Amino acid sequence: MADGRQAMKVCVFGLWHLGTVTAASLAARGFTTVGLAESADAAATLSSGTPPLFEPGLIELMRVGIDNGKLTFTAEAGAAVGSSDLIWVAFDTPVDENDVADVEYVRDRVRAIFPFLRSETVVLISSQLPVGSTRQLEQEFAASATGRNVSFACSPENLRLGSAIKAFTEPERIVIGVRDDRVRHIIAQLLSPFCDTLLWTRVESAEMLKHALNGYLATCVTFANEIANICEKVSADMNEVEAALRLDPRVGPKAYVRAGAAFGGGTLARDVQFLNTVAGRHQLRVPLLGSILESNAHHKGWVVRQLRSRLGELAGRRIGVLGLAYKAGTDAIRRSLAVEIIEELVGAGAAVCAFDPKVRALPEPLASAIDVKPSVDAVFENSDAVIIATEWPEFLKLPFDELLSQMARPLLVDQNSFVARQLSNVRDIEHVIGGRA
Repeated sequence: MADGRQAMKVCVFGLWHLGTVTAASLAARGFTTVGLAESADAAATLSSGTPPLFEPGLIELMRVGIDNGKLTFTAEAGAAVGSSDLIWVAFDTPVDENDVADVEYVRDRVRAIFPFLRSETVVLISSQLPVGSTRQLEQEFAASATGRNVSFACSPENLRLGSAIKAFTEPERIVIGVRDDRVRHIIAQLLSPFCDTLLWTRVESAEMLKHALNGYLATCVTFANEIANICEKVSADMNEVEAALRLDPRVGPKAYVRAGAAFGGGTLARDVQFLNTVAGRHQLRVPLLGSILESNAHHKGWVVRQLRSRLGELAGRRIGVLGLAYKAGTDAIRRSLAVEIIEELVGAGAAVCAFDPKVRALPEPLASAIDVKPSVDAVFENSDAVIIATEWPEFLKLPFDELLSQMARPLLVDQNSFVARQLSNVRDIEHVIGGRA
């Protein structure tokens, strides 16, 4: 296996979150890896060991690869692609505010490297694209191949912001869709050092798996939240309902059934949209899948609805928010539920202040509309309510007795019951623990 690693050269194309983690992890396992950046400036920044966003351990992993020469970055597509045995397409597929993915953004970039692909190269696609995309790219390349034999394969990305390196280097299983045994042998050399369980499928099955998995998780989230909303109205305890559900062998103890915040970001929503689009193209009725995003969008308003029910008119109310990032372990704020909640509060006339361990500022117009504080204490001081919006581990260690006493009224909105156990000994506190307890 060591010989295979030294002989194989990998080009990672697409260098935001997925790509930088992929490139750094491959280099750390001994593969000669070149990251193909879209500009000379981007290549220079990455070559200095600076990733495009915060991910725990990524800076250190990149610098190890750069220092030992296993990891390099360039904007020269011809040199990077033409000298590599495998091209790993790792763009984070952009998603707009309506959860619609810009699929052509990725496809166009793959098409742009067609002229540089040498015969016998393998193109491995991990970017989130709708089922059928790999075959489309195969056919387009074949039409202009001029005698070159290039193979396409698909291995759906499985990273999570905040724990991406562990997800890449210690996966429970890796799914790879291939067309033939030659490609399977090449990719096995690349992925076997990371995982013992390699599941080989048709290319289209691998693409579909990602849609199915995220569609299933999205369904579970919306199902649990709708049941929890009913529980609120009939004095049932959703925590007890969840516990009982998991004891049923048809559901299971690890079931993704937990009431809390709506799902944010674009990952789950993107695949739900893919499934709906594919179903529509084939004139299939999928009423369950068609209702997921509508239910989730309604649930995003839960926090503000709870505040209104307890505080009345929000105009002029001072509301504190703990957390701005999309999730703990990153400084990414795009599609963050915390930001969406803040936008709704600002629109209602509330005076909003916030704190996040990694996000120190917000872009306009929010930068002018809210006050980003340097400390947690400043968020609690004289606030009418404080929202736990991002589950940073350090929030679990906060002295809530002291902090809540600084508020104008002790109202804490914790939709995921993240800090619930910290409040078990706090007396005379009006708090909301996700409305579930």
